[in-house]
Amino acid sequence: MSSVLDRFLRYVRIDTQSNENNNSYPSTEKQLDLSRLLADECRALGLVDVSLSEFGVVMATVPANVAHQAPAIAWVAHVDTSPETSGTNVNPILHENYDGRDIVLPGDPNKVIRVASNPALKGLIGATIVTTDGTTLLGADDKAGVAAIMAAAEYLMAHPEIPRGPVRLCFTCDEEIGRGTHKLDIAALNSVCAYTLDGDGHGMIDCETFSADGATVTVEGINTHPSEGKGKMVNSIRILSQFLARLPADHLSPETTANREGFLHPYSIEGGVALSTARIILRDFDTPKLAEYATLLESIAADLRAQHPLAKITIDIRKQYRNLGDGLKLEPRAVSKAVEAMRATGIEPKLTIVRGGTDGSLLTEMGLPTPNLSTGEHNPHSPLEWTSREELQRATDVLVQLAAAWSVERA
Repeated sequence: MSSVLDRFLRYVRIDTQSNENNNSYPSTEKQLDLSRLLADECRALGLVDVSLSEFGVVMATVPANVAHQAPAIAWVAHVDTSPETSGTNVNPILHENYDGRDIVLPGDPNKVIRVASNPALKGLIGATIVTTDGTTLLGADDKAGVAAIMAAAEYLMAHPEIPRGPVRLCFTCDEEIGRGTHKLDIAALNSVCAYTLDGDGHGMIDCETFSADGATVTVEGINTHPSEGKGKMVNSIRILSQFLARLPADHLSPETTANREGFLHPYSIEGGVALSTARIILRDFDTPKLAEYATLLESIAADLRAQHPLAKITIDIRKQYRNLGDGLKLEPRAVSKAVEAMRATGIEPKLTIVRGGTDGSLLTEMGLPTPNLSTGEHNPHSPLEWTSREELQRATDVLVQLAAAWSVERA
């Protein structure tokens, strides 16, 4: 059998970086390199119903071995890595018997993983820490999840004495650019619930995420030559700047909020005198508050319309995703079984919230309740990314126990 660490090291060396500027699916052909490998490995393990779609989505099933009809569950991970940091020529470094000190990355000695900024390291003295060499990301987000799923499937196939219902494996592309579920056939998964393996540390079950909308503020002005602009020019840049200046700065911003507090976050502006736009994300755990934030934006626009009657100011609100916790109420066993599985491995679980979204948010809204589980990710999207052999193994052990926990249920 391959260890979960062996699998992880093999997978991270495959460049699967996605590209948000490409509208194809997958956004990069190189993601298919890992998808094809995973499909082949699933067949080699003896999994059934193995498929690889034209979009790089891999599905396979660990067949049930119990006499009764048990419900199917799904394990989901994504093969792509973030566009923010290069994933080319990843060189993973093993720091065995970790001594508790800061870790200097050999490919760029200016890159240092400091214990002060990574308190989880304090609990991993004597463990094997896996880092980059400092020149790329590592890819634990989400190849840690991919490796844990494959290692757990291999273990279950090699140990028929462990009871299990059907377990669906699912690997998607382009999660890092918000398209992870775009080509996923929920009906084909045919499961009562799913689990995304895309979380940090160990022992955490993400049960809630932000609800999210996106707003585009557009200001249309009038451009003339500045030498004769008096009474004629309407500078959209100035008006948009006034709009952004009226957003709350001492509250409702990422810089001033934490825990369950929501925010409005302008993250992109562009334009000229005649036309300017700003993109703003709206986030809150309490879904109805998104409407309040949209109303606030509209009130600012209304005031500026009165001040600048020749300008056209519009706000387009787009729904993005909704709080994972809203949909988990439809299948409460999804969380309770994860708690049971973690306790069976000697881990006391923590029910946590995510100040962001996961593919589980989208899957849950599509009707497939999907909490997110720890896989040992730390500092994702960064050259300072790291994981540990021990956390990878814990994630694998939890999945094995999760299959056993669901095996006693009846479909």
